[in-house]
Amino acid sequence: MASLGAMGAALVVAGTVCLTSGCSTLGYYGQAVGGHMDLLQRSRPVTQWLADESTSPALRERLRLTQRIREFAVTELGLPDNASYRSFADLQRPAVVWNVVAAPELSLRLKTWCFAVMGCVGYRGYFDRAGADALAAELQSEGWEVSVYPVPAYSTLGWTNWLGGDPLLSTFIQWPEGELARLIFHELAHQVAYAPDDTTFNESYATAVERIGGARWLASHASAAARQEYEQLQSRRQTFRELTLRHRLRLQALYDSPLDDAQKRLRKAELRTMLDAEIATLKAGPWAGFTGYDAWFARANNAAFGVQAAYNELVPAFERLFEREGRDFARFHAEVRRLAALPKAERRATLDALR
Repeated sequence: MASLGAMGAALVVAGTVCLTSGCSTLGYYGQAVGGHMDLLQRSRPVTQWLADESTSPALRERLRLTQRIREFAVTELGLPDNASYRSFADLQRPAVVWNVVAAPELSLRLKTWCFAVMGCVGYRGYFDRAGADALAAELQSEGWEVSVYPVPAYSTLGWTNWLGGDPLLSTFIQWPEGELARLIFHELAHQVAYAPDDTTFNESYATAVERIGGARWLASHASAAARQEYEQLQSRRQTFRELTLRHRLRLQALYDSPLDDAQKRLRKAELRTMLDAEIATLKAGPWAGFTGYDAWFARANNAAFGVQAAYNELVPAFERLFEREGRDFARFHAEVRRLAALPKAERRATLDALR
């Protein structure tokens, strides 16, 4: 699910309009609050949408589905029972925020931005596309490889539940059933455990929860048609993961090699040609007519590959941790919270031992 790989972690790392990367941290926080408050003002409880005669039958059906998924998240996956995803907002735009990620020309290591309380993260988000594009242009002028991508949802880590929580959004409400369930599970997982300064830990954990939870939902609650639709999407997603992982590993090996920068640039161009050929083969064969990953491939640079790694790198370790904890979500979440409280090096060593 390519768009899931775009999700932001919290309110304080998203903004509305910041025309330069040099805008003050205080101003950035204020813009983030303004953007989120606008989102909340647009939202109404699902019960009100269902009672409103002007609500379309299609939206009414999707909202009912989300509430069944929401209850499943609590009763079967041990995820928080709170105000989040019990309201809905029609944003009338294609994304809730746009994330900016950047990496050096010859590295997959993401540039980070640091914030009070939240710690450091490898992306910066904007409620207005213009703000994201302006920051991207500035970073590119400094020599960074930059990717700007739309985000369908983000989590405030449960901090705004007293304001009504994180709402369901028009940016994802019509997604296929399996994808919708995975997204809700992913975002709720961010409210269970969060480790400052460790985007890979946070996103890989949430991704593991969405995969395990999504499989359970589909097996026990989804229709045969929904399962078939999901299997087709999953097949393409697996091919995409395998393709991009191969290229990411090639790039990492190149950047770690003793070649000088000029040689690395030449080899990097050769690797891109190889990737383009592999993509063309897919689009001429099993992906004929399918355009779902075209936007991602168009921005496939070091920054895009770097952020993709954050969502997938530790997932196998978390899946093994889930098995070690007897496939018990309460025990699994408790262990993840314990790991989140450890120093980063100790936390990573524990997970590495599971892979």
